[in-house]
Order: sequence, then structure tokens, then C-alpha cells
Amino acid sequence: METWMIVTLVIVLVVTAALIALYIFGSKMQKKQEKAQADMMVGAQTYSILVIDKKKMKLKEAGFPAIVLEQTPKYLRNSKVPVVKAKIGPKVMSLMCEPKIYDLIPVKKEVKAVMNGIYIIDVKGMRGGLAEKPAKLTFMQKVKAKLAKKEK
Repeated sequence: METWMIVTLVIVLVVTAALIALYIFGSKMQKKQEKAQADMMVGAQTYSILVIDKKKMKLKEAGFPAIVLEQTPKYLRNSKVPVVKAKIGPKVMSLMCEPKIYDLIPVKKEVKAVMNGIYIIDVKGMRGGLAEKPAKLTFMQKVKAKLAKKEK
């Protein structure tokens, strides 16, 4: 066998081993995430909250209790998280929310929030409903829209 064939064979084997390792690691992480999500839903309660403000800010600057910062891994302490400042009853609190629902939360409106501790899992509109975010257009849809504008 020639050397280029051996080198190619070794490269193919290494890439295959890396893909298999990534697949196994990914499936383990997915199971772990599903279990954590199920655990959060078990202890969740519904509250009526008045959203005062929302923004993405660093965990240290958000004003969370010290225990939250202690329990967060060190490599995530400087990352930005979606934070909602809301009034729950007579108290004004800083809450963390799911990144998927951050855009759905209306500011200066009352909503029903499914929460576990200081983490907002889901929101529902109190009066009326939540304004749905418009769906993102694909590249082809954007091009067709521009062409339609030019034709008019």
C-alpha cells in the first residue's frame, strides 16, 4: 500500500471515531437536559405578575441572590441571561426567564407566568393575549418580497 492510502485511511478512522464520540456525548447531554426540564416542571407554580422591565444582562449585574451566583458554574457567571424585573404581589423581583419565551413577554403588562423559584418557564396573556412575534422570512421569501415591491 502506498503512504497516501494509509494517511487517508487513518484520517477517515479518526473522523469516524470523533463523530461517534460526539453522537454519544450529545445523546447523554440531551437526556440530562430533558430530565432537568421535567424536574423544573414538577415544582412549577402559576403566578400573576406585572412585568416592569426586561433586558439581557450579566448574571452578576442582575441583582439575583448570592446563592444563585454561588450555584452557577464559574464559566457562566459572565454570560448574559434574559432578566425580567416584575412585581409579584407587593414585591418587585428580578427573575430569570427561558430564552425561548423572552421575546413573548410584554413590558408594562400583566401576565400569568409559570415559574419555578426565580425562573420563568412559560407565560400566558392575562387580558387579551400575547402578541406573537412575526415569523422570520427565509432568504428566498425576502428576495421574492423585494421583487414584488419592484414590480409595483
